[in-house]
Amino acid sequence: MNSWKSRTANLTKKTIIGSLALTLAAGPVIGPRSTAATAAPASTISPIVVDMEAQAPIHYDIQARLNEKDMTMQGSSRITYRNTSQDTLSELVFHTYADANRSASTQTSMFKRSNEEISKNHPDKKPEDFLGGIDIESVTASGQALDFSNKEQALTVQLKQPLRPGGSITVQLDFSLKIPYGSQRLSYYQDMINGAHWYPVMSVYDEHKHQWNAATYSTTFETDYYTSADYDVQFNVPDSYEVAMPGTITSREVGNGRKVVSAAAENTREFVFFASPNFKVDSVTRDGLTIEYFYLDNEPDKKQIIDRYIDQAFKAIQFFGDKYGPYPYPDFRIVETYVEGVAIEYSRVIQMGQVQGQADPAQDTVFVHEIAHQWFHSLIGNDSETASFLDEGFADFSRVYFAEKQGDKLNGFTSIRFDDTSLELPIASTNDEVGDMASPVYYDKGRQAIYQLYRSVGEEKFDRLMREYFKRYVYKNATIEGLLQTIDDVLGKEARNEMAAALYQPGFVLKPEYQLTEEEKTAYMHDQFQLLYQSALTQIPDLPYETMSRIMDKALQGEPLSIVLSDQVSRRTRKQQEAMVNQLAAFLDLSGVKYDIIRDRKLLKEKLKKELGTSNLIVIGNGKSNGVIQALKSGIIERANKMGFAWKNSMNQPTTAGAYVIKHPFNQNRLMLHYFWNGERLTDEAMETYMAKMQESIGFTSAYYQYYVLDKTGKVLLDKHVENPLSKFFAVE
Repeated sequence: MNSWKSRTANLTKKTIIGSLALTLAAGPVIGPRSTAATAAPASTISPIVVDMEAQAPIHYDIQARLNEKDMTMQGSSRITYRNTSQDTLSELVFHTYADANRSASTQTSMFKRSNEEISKNHPDKKPEDFLGGIDIESVTASGQALDFSNKEQALTVQLKQPLRPGGSITVQLDFSLKIPYGSQRLSYYQDMINGAHWYPVMSVYDEHKHQWNAATYSTTFETDYYTSADYDVQFNVPDSYEVAMPGTITSREVGNGRKVVSAAAENTREFVFFASPNFKVDSVTRDGLTIEYFYLDNEPDKKQIIDRYIDQAFKAIQFFGDKYGPYPYPDFRIVETYVEGVAIEYSRVIQMGQVQGQADPAQDTVFVHEIAHQWFHSLIGNDSETASFLDEGFADFSRVYFAEKQGDKLNGFTSIRFDDTSLELPIASTNDEVGDMASPVYYDKGRQAIYQLYRSVGEEKFDRLMREYFKRYVYKNATIEGLLQTIDDVLGKEARNEMAAALYQPGFVLKPEYQLTEEEKTAYMHDQFQLLYQSALTQIPDLPYETMSRIMDKALQGEPLSIVLSDQVSRRTRKQQEAMVNQLAAFLDLSGVKYDIIRDRKLLKEKLKKELGTSNLIVIGNGKSNGVIQALKSGIIERANKMGFAWKNSMNQPTTAGAYVIKHPFNQNRLMLHYFWNGERLTDEAMETYMAKMQESIGFTSAYYQYYVLDKTGKVLLDKHVENPLSKFFAVE
């Protein structure tokens, strides 16, 4: 999973290193004798063999009917379970994660903002419409009713006869499901249904602890810990619906405007579906693999963009297959849904947000991250409550590895080498321990620890390690201890000990020899900011030229930039101006932008006709005391009036302040941005708000301003701006 907001929301060195994605979205040692397989001894290292014919220990045969009018489902599931542990079992436990929707307090918080927006736009929907749940109607085995209880998202079934090691049992569960409205992993909104966690799924039995995993679904991150199983699913839906599911899909008409869509999926970690009457399907087959993209045809030339995404998916799957182990399934599906700021991985299916007309698959790092999860979550499973590093850390390293080998220097290894911060939390922390720090702990530091291992042993040995790790744990659940044992077997104890220290000790920092130099950091930040601004500004094709954020974009592209301060001012005003220019300079330095600062009227006169005639300008101060404004006043008034900014009127309002941007009076290919105030200086009351507005106005995370005017308290009196479609992803909750 990857959340775009969580990885890019704060404009700091730490978070800016992730490229703009339109789009998150990952502990202590688990006993090696849990259902996660034990590490093989060194003597077993051998070429990878992926045996799809191997019988999974669980088989689901599910029949379900969607009632689209009230968004409920009726289902019957026959589950054959083989006891692979050494314990005799008296009960079976299933996760009923759909019950996380019984109340808002147990629903995952990552969709809270989306549901709040949906609720505002659909006032007819009541709070209870956003809730749902699953009711277990009966449980039987061999025609006999079994006692059961369904509490706290765990269905516990008491067996009539103990299930011995190696023994099998088939139980039938009849259930009904209410699908919540809005945005959740299980939900419906507009013309689409998201169908995760819609049926009771076997929990994992830990024979080391002699207990079933009965954890509720995480409200802050994710709880995806399953045993790979075989599925046969028959899904009765309206005839007009397209349904995306894992596996080989067939369909047959059953009359009365309905059809049954069937799927057969072997050795599959989990089973999800997505359904809509308005899905278009783009399908491409290469070398025995069919990739399908289910999308809404709501943008001009959208199919061409979808084709490019499919091509990128083939490249990523080929790369990860070569590096780690072959993708063993004949199908892979991508589904466009209404989620915003979050992308989610499932077995053989990934859920993405809306594809925009300006989307560039080659720069969509979230897309590649989710594909990498097919190896680190789907094929190699893990307990995502206690060892999220194993899927999120490896998935994020993998998308960087892919970018590096594609020649993408911005999103490649340089992005990992940039971060020299430390965190108190160990990488091997549980979800409960990291809280809202999952992104920096599991993704950022997790991928760094893997990169350090990669650099310390070299690519050839690292790839050999990963192929062995894949061979040992494909279709199984790995543990951090199992990973370390594999490192020991393939690379030796020194490599194991270094990796163990990186994962378990707090404060991990990449070794100095693998970090960037200061010069490399500056160059990298410049390139990253340039990409961020270009990506953000192109979201609005008809964005006006006179936009404050565009002056940063132009400077990042190498155009000259000069900052001119008023010089005929009091000491207190000069102090205010220096605070403003220091804030600007810090941001410009972080961005790797070159600029000049002019504080002296004499120097200004020397540069005005030549250098400043070809430079973008940021002018600070009262118009009556700034040399640029006085020298270019007539041209400024003319260009400001054309843009709709009544310059004379605004400059004659006492105690007001603000900013406007116009084409340079000497050069229509350059811009001039004036931060002004009409008194001798700003009031202390307005200063803080004014400074914040300055920073906001040239950024890429909020509205795109042409002008604004503030009163003496900092309150906005009027402005002209264009809404930024990305700003909602950066909103502070």
